[in-house]
Amino acid sequence: MQVFKDDAVNWLSTLATASVDLIITDPPYESLEKHRKIGTTTRLKVSKSSNNQWFEIFPNARFESLLAEIYRVLNTNAHFYLFCDQETMFVIKPIAEKVGFKFWKPIIWDKVSIGMGYHYRARHEYILFFEKGKRKLHDLSIPDILTYKRVYRGYPTEKPVQLIETLISQSSSKGEVIADPFFGSGATLIAAKNLGRNFIGADTSDSAHAHFAKRLKE
Repeated sequence: MQVFKDDAVNWLSTLATASVDLIITDPPYESLEKHRKIGTTTRLKVSKSSNNQWFEIFPNARFESLLAEIYRVLNTNAHFYLFCDQETMFVIKPIAEKVGFKFWKPIIWDKVSIGMGYHYRARHEYILFFEKGKRKLHDLSIPDILTYKRVYRGYPTEKPVQLIETLISQSSSKGEVIADPFFGSGATLIAAKNLGRNFIGADTSDSAHAHFAKRLKE
């Protein structure tokens, strides 16, 4: 399928209503900027390991327009997963519910090893699990803690493909359309391709597009 160089909200606005079966995404949320300023994360700096210029922050003030577009483009019965930290979770949940989503729960991604930080250094991220309409998960034995080692020396904030494959397997079927409006490393799109789904995505970063094109060739 296709990828586009475009702002997430603008790109979503070009998609037809109810044209996507699943959205999994990881926006560059605002709280990252605060942590960078106090030295607890390097996620917004140039990554020496990948030579990528880091992307711009997506401000909290734009989340309502983003979530409203995500809700609109999703099919009648569909799931939506959003990666975030503990601060952004409390911002996102009420807005998502306001635009129509049912919030099920935060899923925990256990990264196995701890990251940067000061007070109780984090070894996890949250994946907020939302539903539009009603759609059953394929395997009810999957727990709400998903353990996959973090990606070292990859694209900034890169997610393991196997982790994304779990979410895709749970919430979609072969041939359906998976979208990621902040595709970054391209992990969601690669996972969709691996599992026989169609994929579409957008990102404003030249580095993201170059990185994803390289992954596709490999």
